Amino acid sequence: MPAGVCGCCGPLRPRYKRLVDNIFPEDPKDGLSKSDMEKLTFYAVSAPEKLDRIGAYLAERLSRDVVRHRYGYVVIAMEALDQLLMACHSQSIKPFVESFLHMVAKLLESREPDLQVLGTNSFVKFANIEEDTPSYHRRYDFFVSQFSAMCHSTHEDPDTRTRIRVAGIKGLQGVVRKTVNDELQAIIWEPQHMDKLIPSMLFNMQDSEDLDRTGHPGTPSVVGQDGEENPATLAESCFRELLGRAAYGNMNNAVRPVLVHLDNHHLWDPNEFAVSCFRIIMYSIQAQHSHHVIQQVLNHLDTHNKNTPRVRAGIVQVLLETVAIAAKGSVGPTVLEVFNTLLKHLRMSVDFELGESSRRNSSTSVSSGRGKESEERIVQNAIIQTIGFFGGNLPDYQRAEVMMFIMGKVPVYGTPCHTLDTVKIGHQGTKRIQTMLLSSLIMVTSGFKSKSMAAALPPPFLDPLFSISLMEDSELRQLVLEILHNIIDRHDNRAKLRGIRIIPNVAALKIKREKISKQDVAFMKKHGQQLYRHIYLGCKEEDNVHKNFELLFTTLAILTIELANEEVVIDLIRLAIALQDMALTNEENMPMFIRCGINALVAAYLNFLSQMIANPPFCQHVSKVIELRTMDAPYLLPEHVFRDKCPLPENLDKEDRPLYFQTADMAECLAGPGYNAERLSIAYVPQVTDEDRLTRRKSFVDTISLQVDIMSNSLPDKSQLAEEITFETLKKAIDTTGLEEQEREKRRQVMEKFQKAPFEEIAAHCESKANMLHDRLAQIFELTIRPPPSPSGVVSISAGHTQHQSVPVYEMKFPDLCVY
Repeated sequence: MPAGVCGCCGPLRPRYKRLVDNIFPEDPKDGLSKSDMEKLTFYAVSAPEKLDRIGAYLAERLSRDVVRHRYGYVVIAMEALDQLLMACHSQSIKPFVESFLHMVAKLLESREPDLQVLGTNSFVKFANIEEDTPSYHRRYDFFVSQFSAMCHSTHEDPDTRTRIRVAGIKGLQGVVRKTVNDELQAIIWEPQHMDKLIPSMLFNMQDSEDLDRTGHPGTPSVVGQDGEENPATLAESCFRELLGRAAYGNMNNAVRPVLVHLDNHHLWDPNEFAVSCFRIIMYSIQAQHSHHVIQQVLNHLDTHNKNTPRVRAGIVQVLLETVAIAAKGSVGPTVLEVFNTLLKHLRMSVDFELGESSRRNSSTSVSSGRGKESEERIVQNAIIQTIGFFGGNLPDYQRAEVMMFIMGKVPVYGTPCHTLDTVKIGHQGTKRIQTMLLSSLIMVTSGFKSKSMAAALPPPFLDPLFSISLMEDSELRQLVLEILHNIIDRHDNRAKLRGIRIIPNVAALKIKREKISKQDVAFMKKHGQQLYRHIYLGCKEEDNVHKNFELLFTTLAILTIELANEEVVIDLIRLAIALQDMALTNEENMPMFIRCGINALVAAYLNFLSQMIANPPFCQHVSKVIELRTMDAPYLLPEHVFRDKCPLPENLDKEDRPLYFQTADMAECLAGPGYNAERLSIAYVPQVTDEDRLTRRKSFVDTISLQVDIMSNSLPDKSQLAEEITFETLKKAIDTTGLEEQEREKRRQVMEKFQKAPFEEIAAHCESKANMLHDRLAQIFELTIRPPPSPSGVVSISAGHTQHQSVPVYEMKFPDLCVY
């Protein structure tokens, strides 16, 4: 009877269960029964409402087989699920998908690598299916967590470990493809998911970097024969795909986990992997999203502003890579913000360097302090390279703004500087910042081509640049001249003019030039005297070296090529004659090397100028002087005076006229149409301004002497105030002959006193002057600051006694508007 009952109940089982049971053979090694699978597929397509029951029954059998370790039947069940999933595309597939995902989750939860790989492969096939309608309730949180865990597999067997990691990466790639284009699945971009996705990919990419660097055969990232089985390659492909699908609002969530991963694994030093990661990011994202990445790196640099120098240098170098790629396209509103942040960190690096230097001087550990200082130099050089490279790749209109922005950050004595406090960092720190900012300006201006000099050198840029050119520091003056070369030289002639020398044939250089435009003519009329003045003052600096004279020669030559018309040529000749006269008269007590160097500069430039204007008499005069110098005074030529251990004369004889260029002879050569040679008889005299005093601070002693000199001159005696003004007085005031000599002698005496006198005497002198100033100020305040009269009386102190004096109302004086 029981047997009959079983026989009768068998055919009563639902048809979908019988069809599902038939696909499983008695021996799992025989595999899936194809004929029975076709029947099941036909049934599922004909009756789609049964799909959810078929899926539930298959899930039930698979769960039972997993528990009983019958893995052959598990493989058959998953193969059947895959075929059903590929064959059915109706609305009823939604419940079936839920059963399918439940079975995949069961396989991923098992500890068997084969089952995990099997479940991953099924999920990848499912991810490639495009569904007709979106799912409102399906979530992939479990799969993100599980696949991420598989990406970090630490299985003992290297081959198995590689298989699991490859499966995990493929699974994450499937999750990305399935969710990233679905508007209802935007939750995948939330931080809790990105914090698992991104580090899992970077971990496998990093393992490949470690393998390449160490070459250790036992590292987890074993490269298989098939390129797809390489976890690093697969992870990089998935990483690129994820970033390429990132929308505008998701960029921050995608980049932040990268920075956190680099922090946690200490990958900023060395930073090869960090640089490669951000190259991938910048080339994978859409161009209009680049400024998001730059902003994230800038914020990260701010967070690590007190970290080790090498870490900060690594972040700056990564920033350099990002801006180098972003500068080729649009970088949005972050252009000036990039420079502002970099300049802020440049200042902080200088502070750290100076702080370490002062601590090193006060301690016995010298080697560690020097190492710290050199590491800060690495940070500073990285910042300068980033500033220069970024600015150099910007369009010309943006580059001009960047040039103005950087120049506004350069601390200049005598001008307000709100961004860099030069008082706290001192002279050494200020000079360091000036040098680095000017070096970055050289890189920004390299290749800059402007049609008009007025647009390239506006007064807000030109004035502080020239102020720095008056600093008594040869390195700073060299940087200023190089910046001018980059801006003025629009035809790239500098390389042909490199090195100060007597050029025998200028035509052989094939110098490129164009006719000077009206805008440039107007620029020279407005700013030409300013240019000449700073060249004149720059030549007589006592710390000039060979490079300074080379750059000054190049400056004069480029001005001749780019901006010289007939009037400017006359002005440049007048400037050259003035330089020669300055070196001969030697009113400034210049060293003999400087005097000979100035004469050599004048000879090299006039030789170049005479050939450029193609005036045969002028060329003949210049050549004659050079020939005489070659025979009798080689120290007045650049080829000799700038040579090491060149013998210099004790003095220069102004009366030896054939060795020097004569104004009358040059005026005679230039007489005729085109040039106003009469102007050569007017000696060039640079105009002295307050700029010299503001920018040429030698030392603290000079500043004190200047203050004392001003105080002594600003307090006239009563007899001078009461002097009667007569015709003779006015005549003496107008006649300034001899006053300059007296003023110069007076300044020399004051300077000598404060440089040679003992410190106690200087301190006592300054204290007496300061007390006198305070006494005068007290007298002024006593006379001017008094309380107004009051009928109730005022309180006055006389001889130590308090007196109360009342003022009647009728004696008080009121303003007219208060009286009626």
